Amino acid sequence: MSKLVSFAGIQGGYNIVSKAEGRYKMALESFDASTKVGFPNTAYYLPVIYSLLGHKVETLEDMQKPLEVARRLLPPHIKGANHLPYLGPLLDAGMAALFAFEIDEALRYLEDPDFYYVSEETDPENGKVWLGAAEDTIFRKRGVEFVDGSAPGFAAIVGAAPDPEIAKKIIEEYQKRSIYVFLAANQNGTSCAEQLIEAGVEIGWNTKIVPFGPDISSAIFALGFANRVAMAFGGVPAGDYKKILMYNKDRVFAFVNALGDVNAEWAAAAAGCVNWGFPTIADTDIPEILPTGICTYEHVIGNISHDDIVDKSVETRGLKVTISEIDIPCSFGPAYEGERVRGKDLFCQMGGGKTQCTEYLEMADMNDIEDGKVTVDGPDIGDLSRGDVLPLGIFVKVAGREFQKDFEPILERQTHHLINYIQGVMHAGQRDIAWVRVSDAAVDKGFTLKDLGVVLHAKLHQDFQAILDKIEVVIYTKQEDVDALTAKARAAYKYRDERVDQMTDEDVDTFYSCTLCQSFAPNHVCSVSPERTGLCGAYNWMDCKAAYQINPTGPNQPIEKGEVLDAKLGEFKGVNDFIYKASRGAVTKYNFYSMVHDPMTTCGCCECIAAMLPMCNGVMTVNREFSNETPCGMKFTTLAGVMGGGASSPGFVGHSKYNITQRKFILGDGGLLRMVWMPKMLKEELRERIEKRAAEMGHPDLFDKIADETVGLTEEEIYPWLEEKGHPALTMEPLVG
Repeated sequence: MSKLVSFAGIQGGYNIVSKAEGRYKMALESFDASTKVGFPNTAYYLPVIYSLLGHKVETLEDMQKPLEVARRLLPPHIKGANHLPYLGPLLDAGMAALFAFEIDEALRYLEDPDFYYVSEETDPENGKVWLGAAEDTIFRKRGVEFVDGSAPGFAAIVGAAPDPEIAKKIIEEYQKRSIYVFLAANQNGTSCAEQLIEAGVEIGWNTKIVPFGPDISSAIFALGFANRVAMAFGGVPAGDYKKILMYNKDRVFAFVNALGDVNAEWAAAAAGCVNWGFPTIADTDIPEILPTGICTYEHVIGNISHDDIVDKSVETRGLKVTISEIDIPCSFGPAYEGERVRGKDLFCQMGGGKTQCTEYLEMADMNDIEDGKVTVDGPDIGDLSRGDVLPLGIFVKVAGREFQKDFEPILERQTHHLINYIQGVMHAGQRDIAWVRVSDAAVDKGFTLKDLGVVLHAKLHQDFQAILDKIEVVIYTKQEDVDALTAKARAAYKYRDERVDQMTDEDVDTFYSCTLCQSFAPNHVCSVSPERTGLCGAYNWMDCKAAYQINPTGPNQPIEKGEVLDAKLGEFKGVNDFIYKASRGAVTKYNFYSMVHDPMTTCGCCECIAAMLPMCNGVMTVNREFSNETPCGMKFTTLAGVMGGGASSPGFVGHSKYNITQRKFILGDGGLLRMVWMPKMLKEELRERIEKRAAEMGHPDLFDKIADETVGLTEEEIYPWLEEKGHPALTMEPLVG
């Protein structure tokens, strides 16, 4: 190991800690020691310090202790002669620097609260480029991707490329591999984030290109994100630094790309990242640390060309990434799913209220379709002018020896994701309310509507090869053909919906498990029945049944419900036996239809969380998208942090949006009639279903009696309004007694 890299890294550690100490001292002169500090909307305090040291930094005074730890970690300076260039002291200096970085960024939030833009998307036109620390709502939604494999890892890029086109090329190579990109720091006043904006690349959480901040200190947000993954999804307790760091080495495949000259502070940051098992790959000729040890392979590699830096980074981190080559002119991959096609970039569109746009997948006889055949029946992109609209019908015919009609909706829903994977093409909605927008850039590359069929054929074959033998796609763009397909599709939709809606838990002897989230909530076992959809909203009973048939060893396993132990609360002996085994003895029983008595366990992926409101003798629920306080005194993020790790928490329960209007929703506690508050956005989204279910329960006016944030955000505020409206919960038997 080079003496030079040790000298630079340790000197950088001293510089960074000294700067943070000075800034902290100045802050104490301007603010009271009891002043609240922290990153916005998170239950993880300052996550690197909290996860590794167990210290909850909540006030300015609380910063003193981690700063003292950082100072103690700094090793002696490298001597001019007889130096000992061991890796350990360098790693300590790097860790000290990272603790100081987190203090420095927390002080920035205190002193300049508007410096970062609290959003999932940037707003470059108004100068809002830097997003800062991820809020828990973003973290919960995105962090799970590093557990379930949809995001193989992340590249933390510091500095800037020589020019915007090189920056764009590097980022697009990562996007093809579905790798997140976290951006921080600048090089001579220019940052990679600003280069990408100049090159016309959309950045933000929605495109998996996340600009954290303009300084090297903002790289700490990437490490904080990784440590939150270990705590929330890996179940590692705060303060267990060995397990936190090992989880990241083994489970979060991240690395650093240093673009531009590496100074002492950058060297300290790189040394700090090595503690996580995250290597640094640079484009300049820097001193290297090549032996394996803390990292899977090399620790620091320099002088890598921009053409090779992506492949070298993936190789050095030990990532296993598969690139699916799809024969279309545009780039393709999950990284483009969140991409927007805005008005100024729009060439043409289909659906979205402008025209009819319908997608339908149907099982066909093996002899009636030709595998790989894609037909465009009607005008295509080349027949249009900029700004034109078209009706669109996407008809996918599939056949397979193992395919069943029940699988149709599962595969049909893939249309949304797969079309969104095409760079420059945006898809929204589903069924007969779909919306497709095509950008100028996609058309310039040669995109046609036939490419939609090429993508669907290739990806459905890849993802469902066990059940599919043939796939044929027809794209309709003539109005009469689209209308005919829409009529056919709507009849099928109606049949599917009625079949699920009419099913009851009493109709079946088998429920299904979903243990996908056990990787980050080890004790959680989600059980799905006809009248209780999965709490993430992604699975209903029919989906689980079909998924089990597609993949018998997957996360959706059959549960023989067995003897009914409590019909009102929804307790079943077979379910209890299954969850006891699946939770490794941590959970002995739970009830399907109650949030008061032994409710089902909850993980952090739930769409909504319900909580008791004792004063109102009712319950409230809040959806993930609602970021304000709620009448139970907690935001969604706080609720998820408190009871979202796989616990059964009486008085609280996670659930899906759809579940709210299912017949068995907390029926053991009084059902939907107990609902006294929910966010207005959620209430309006479910209006028709709430009104229908309320009418079935004898209260057709219940919708207008449910309070929302326009009424109040505390029980004291909403109670008089509920009395005035005559909400039925107020006259029901006590919720707890």
